[in-house]
Amino acid sequence: MNHDTPQQEEPDEHLRFWNYLSELEQVAQADEVDLVSGVLTDPVQAMAQSAVLRHLDRQAADLHCGPDYESWAEKMTQATTRYPFLTQRLHEWSLFRAATLRQPWRPDALLDSSNWLQLKTAEAWNAAALEILADGGRTKRIRNTARINLKKQSQR
Repeated sequence: MNHDTPQQEEPDEHLRFWNYLSELEQVAQADEVDLVSGVLTDPVQAMAQSAVLRHLDRQAADLHCGPDYESWAEKMTQATTRYPFLTQRLHEWSLFRAATLRQPWRPDALLDSSNWLQLKTAEAWNAAALEILADGGRTKRIRNTARINLKKQSQR
């Protein structure tokens, strides 16, 4: 390390990002909507939305198979309604939930979804979803992952 060069300080938005993540990890359910809404008022929108996205993904991963998911997703959709990417991610988590729990879902919704959801679904075990993605997944990686998991499923 060159001792003549002044040490660079962490930019303010990086510090806020890590603080937001910490606060979001520890937030009480009753305060979650207010905190998410508050984070989204940050002037650095890319950073704020990234922090909220991480929170949504973490929470949805924990809740998507359980009974609390729907009310949580509804509250978070209201809190993120002005942020299309975040509301889209919540919608995709709901689609993933439906496929995972074998609830009704539309194949075209899966085919129209993001690469993120298609890959996440291709790594799961819903045979109908795997067949759709093996044939029509957006990328080669998605199609191959779905085919591999279909094959594994048929060998069980």
